[in-house]
Parts: sequence; C-alpha cells; structure tokens
Amino acid sequence: MKKVLAIVLALVMIFSFAACGKKDETKTYKVGVSIYQFDDNFMTLYRNELESYMKSLETDSVKYDITIVDGKNDMATQSEQIDTFITQNVDVIILNLVQTSSAEALVKKVVDAGIPLILINREPAAENMTNNPTVCYVGADARQSGTYQGEIVVGLDNHGDVNGDGTVSYIMIEGDPENTDAQYRTEYSIKALTDAGIKVECLTDQVGNWKQEKGEEITASALAQYGEKIEVVFCNNDAMALGAAAAISAAGRTVGKDIYLLGVDALQECQDMVKAGTMTGTVLNDHVGQSHKAVDAAIKALNGEALDNWYWVDYVKIQ
Repeated sequence: MKKVLAIVLALVMIFSFAACGKKDETKTYKVGVSIYQFDDNFMTLYRNELESYMKSLETDSVKYDITIVDGKNDMATQSEQIDTFITQNVDVIILNLVQTSSAEALVKKVVDAGIPLILINREPAAENMTNNPTVCYVGADARQSGTYQGEIVVGLDNHGDVNGDGTVSYIMIEGDPENTDAQYRTEYSIKALTDAGIKVECLTDQVGNWKQEKGEEITASALAQYGEKIEVVFCNNDAMALGAAAAISAAGRTVGKDIYLLGVDALQECQDMVKAGTMTGTVLNDHVGQSHKAVDAAIKALNGEALDNWYWVDYVKIQ
C-alpha cells in the first residue's frame, strides 16, 4: 500500500512539474500600435481587424499583448507614444504615421532602440526604408488607386464629359497634402484621363483632410460657385465622398445623370451606393489584406527573421 501511495505521489509531482514547465514556456510579446487618428472610418476597420487577426494567431505557447493608441492626428502626440513604447520595451511597433514627412525621425528612434518597425497605410519616402531588415512598409500603392479612379471615368460612355464640350471639368478634394497617398491619388486620377487623351479642367482643388464634413463643405461651396459646370467630383477617400454626395443631393444634382462622384476605400456604405447608382465608383483599399500582412510581417520580425522593405496589397475597382 505504501509503495502504491509513493508511486501515486511521484506521478502527481511529475505532472505538476510538467504543468509548471508548460506554463513557463508561454511567451507573451508586447505589441505597440499607433494609429494616426481613431476618428477615421477606414483606419477603424483596419485597427479592429489587425487586433482580431493577431489574437486569432495566439497559441498555448505564444500570446500577444497588444496596445493600440490614438495619435489624434498630432505629430507631437504620436512621437510621445513611440517614446512610451520604447520605454516599455515593446517587442515590435506597428505605426500608422500622422505625417509621412516625419518618418525619418521616428524610424531612427525605433531602430536605435533595437525594435522592429512595421509602417502601415501611409507610405514613407524610400530612403527611410532601404536596406534596413528591421523596418518595412505594408500598404497599397496609392498611384494604383488614383489610376483606377481615373479609369472608371474614362470607361463611362461620355468619359465624364457630361455637357459634351470636349473637356472634363472637375473638382478635387484631397486628404492631407503632406500624405503620399493623397498626393498620388490626386495626381494619378487625372493622369489616367490625360493619358487617355481626354482634355481636363480643374475648377478647384481643396484639402478636406479625409473628413466627411469637409467633403460636404467643399463640394457645396464649389457647386454654389461653378454650378452645372462641375462634371466630376474626385475625392481622395470615401469619407469625403460621402460628404460630397450629401452636398450633391442638396444642390439638386443627380450622380450618374449630370455629375459623377469617385472615392477610395470601398466602405460598405459606398459600395452600396455604387450598386444603387448614387456614387459612380470607389476603389477597394483592402483593410483585411493589409492588416493581415502587417501582422504577418510583425510576427516574422518577432521570430528574428529579416523583413523585406515593402509589402504590397492591390487595390480593386468598385464600379
């Protein structure tokens, strides 16, 4: 009986040590994420998907402690957030820049701290990336999104020339002028028209800073000034396009009949509008594909693997 009891106690101790050992094997990585601004339709979808996907990859032995902070569209705030992440010794930083022009300083700060850096959504200058195996950019080529906007107009029966005067007269509503995506979308949407041999006239080009209310305000003002001369409204994102749509409706104009409206992001509301004919087209900025690729790159870095400097996800036309 004593021998049996001794064996049982020995087995209990073995299993207890095994359980403790298994618990000790669990590795928790600290992940710091700074989003340029929480009050952004697209980046809300993006950050929620990023967190959900990363959590779905957890195992018994690997966990991710994810902290996501709001940059409040303020560079000083975001810089402080990066300092805090460095002080907290996070294992990887995922950064959606407030200003791409400030990329160099933040990249240097993180690299000097020895922390892998995944830049997302807002493309930095190439010199901030090249030949650094601990830094990468994950995003979609904004030149492609602008080109797709223009190609949607080129593909219309009248090529966007509603009044038939041989010129497409348009207004452009830009995001942040310092943002590379805004610059490329603005340039390449019109380039697609001129490359197709279409004559264009810019009636006004204004900054809406990605905000719906600004899109509405700028469009309403332009419609009051230029009236029926406006044939196409180009918006750098869907939020501003939603604002523009409200202004167009309020002015008694009809999308698809006497005016055309383009956005980027393919928010579900805008996809529904395209199907209903109340928006001419948008371009899918794949938040699922981009957020998953960003997480995959972060995990690659956490595993000590070298990163490519660029990871691209294609846009898709919605028309």
